[in-house]
Amino acid sequence: MINKDQFIPHNFLGIPEKYTDYKKSRFVILPIPYEGTSSYKSGTKNGPQAIINASKQVEFYDEELNIEPYRKGICTLDELEPDVSNPEKMVDKIYRAAKDLVDKNKILIGLGGEHTISIGLVKAHKDKYKDLSVLQLDAHADLRDSYQDSKYSHACVMRRINQLCNCVGVGIRSISKEETSFAKSKKIKLFFAREIKNNFGFVDNVLKSLSKNVYLSLDLDFLDPSIMPAVGTPEPGGLGWYETLDFLKKVIANKNVVGLDLVELSPLPGIVAPDFLAAKLLYKIIGYISIKER
Repeated sequence: MINKDQFIPHNFLGIPEKYTDYKKSRFVILPIPYEGTSSYKSGTKNGPQAIINASKQVEFYDEELNIEPYRKGICTLDELEPDVSNPEKMVDKIYRAAKDLVDKNKILIGLGGEHTISIGLVKAHKDKYKDLSVLQLDAHADLRDSYQDSKYSHACVMRRINQLCNCVGVGIRSISKEETSFAKSKKIKLFFAREIKNNFGFVDNVLKSLSKNVYLSLDLDFLDPSIMPAVGTPEPGGLGWYETLDFLKKVIANKNVVGLDLVELSPLPGIVAPDFLAAKLLYKIIGYISIKER
């Protein structure tokens, strides 16, 4: 039994040092506190540290899976210092940092920060996995070609990723007319929240739209604001906790999730529940991957 008084403060979950060794760890977390193109509520730069802090309260044992997923090894790296001078430069910096980690066969977890960070992370995975597809869990389509004079805005992230590989959006409930036309012209699969609520059969159609190797990009505004109010651009009508877990569990069981990111937490002063939800959600994903590989 692990004594939680033996916290390693810097590390996700605060797990003992023997389970944080980079060479032995299956999972590597790269905190990226980048916030350069926020357009509504600021604060996503504080997201990575808030998630790591909250993770110290997550129970190591997963009662659903009957395992302690941390035993696969979770190494938390130092934060990648943001370059706020230019979002394109930051994307390239993330790509270069991520490529080395992906090449070493780690399951890399990018911890944002705003959604822009996903572009560099996906690019690094695409270099290794030629058939890569991206599963986007998000309230917003993020398919604008440019937003606020930037092609690398958080509102353009999936437009840039679509230039790299196939992408599938799930939980969408905010999209512009221009984005709708673009998605139709490129035959991008979008599963709208209003269509999938109380209709779990949609998951099979999502699976059919994805390749074998999948990168998961999870914007926390995918979740309903009633359980996740601490995001940069909240939207009503999102999915709940157990709906999300059931969906992720089935995707991970049927596809090879090679990497992922968790983005857009904008912590609320004095309200820690969203931070804890994000930390536990990440640990659940680690658990689902671990049980598949066991």
